[in-house]
Amino acid sequence: MTAALPPDGPRPRRGRRGRSTTAALTACSALVAGAALTGCGAGRDPGVFTVLNSSTDASYHGWDATTLKRCGTKLGLTIEQQSVPAAQVMQKSLRMASSKSLPDVIQFDASEMPTFAQAGGLVDLRSLGLSTKDVPQGIVDFGSYKGTYYGAARTVNTLALFYNKDILKKAGLDVPTTWQEMRESAEKLTQGGQYGIALSAGGAEDGVFQFAPFMWSNGGDETNLASPRVAGALDYWKGLIKDGSLSRSTVNWTQADVNDQFMAGNAAMMINGPWQVETLNTKKNLHWGIARIPVPKSGMKSVGPLGGAVLTVPKTEDTGRQKTAAKIIRCMSSAREQITYARNSWMVPANEKAAATWREEVPELDALADQVATARSRTAKVGARWSSVSLALQSAFQSALTGQSSEAALKKAQSRATSGN
Repeated sequence: MTAALPPDGPRPRRGRRGRSTTAALTACSALVAGAALTGCGAGRDPGVFTVLNSSTDASYHGWDATTLKRCGTKLGLTIEQQSVPAAQVMQKSLRMASSKSLPDVIQFDASEMPTFAQAGGLVDLRSLGLSTKDVPQGIVDFGSYKGTYYGAARTVNTLALFYNKDILKKAGLDVPTTWQEMRESAEKLTQGGQYGIALSAGGAEDGVFQFAPFMWSNGGDETNLASPRVAGALDYWKGLIKDGSLSRSTVNWTQADVNDQFMAGNAAMMINGPWQVETLNTKKNLHWGIARIPVPKSGMKSVGPLGGAVLTVPKTEDTGRQKTAAKIIRCMSSAREQITYARNSWMVPANEKAAATWREEVPELDALADQVATARSRTAKVGARWSSVSLALQSAFQSALTGQSSEAALKKAQSRATSGN
């Protein structure tokens, strides 16, 4: 059974979208620079507001509809939801900017938000009175571009190590905490049709999202893909394949595929995220646990990538609607709504106090909250250039895991990331 990717979870990128996104960004920049957004919202019903999101999945669409109804009642407004597939949110937003029909609130994947912010198309949420009190700095950075806070997160997610409790117990193994322990355990757990571990190293954002905790925990950095630290992380993956503990098919797997392998008993452990929990729980005889992703050496910090979406206010000349849009975001991201949404989606509330309450309700995911506490944004250091970095890394995986040296593959990746091609 394949889990649907959540609207605020990491998603695979379709094809080579770098050039098309760059072209769209150039067009958007021209729109903003030429004040083409003037008049957006003119003639609209003052009591009806629109939120554009990627909640096309029936469950998420329903949860958001309920949230918007509650917030609409509280604010005395009608709030309509317009949902498109995640891959279409950016293009839809740019087309709406061109036609001067922008929605009042746009929910962007946080990795894409900098693209619209760089074009000058978003309003500083602090200028609209939205506070970041009780929001960890890493999550503030998650919704920021060049230090300006443009996106409020309701919930966030990251990756963790999922393990089959029964299989590890039968093998007499503890949950690994270091790379060496995980490699040794994975090798011992590999037998017959069962691999020790499964992860996604495919040529899409799934693979990059999964590589980030290995790269970052090893001291690597997306600003220098050719560094020995990044190569060391990729070599670790190659070692798992060499041992036979990780299937060579990993280069073709999405995170949903990885979950399928784990649920089918083809993998004793997996790297994955909380968006799989609902599906995992459908298999009643599967007893799974969750832990932080192992680190290179004991005592080091496990640093994973923050995933999720942020609520933004697009820039128009209708400052009155912008202020009301900020009130909608404040309601949607209130502690109560965060806990409700997190309980439904298995994500972690962005607000620290809300997260503390959530931990008490779902103690089985406590390790996930710990992982979120040390996680960081993919775009924090490279901003809108993340798409180029991601595409470059995707190609590096495909090359290195099928024979090329990590150093050579990453040297080429760094060149691609720098040139943007």
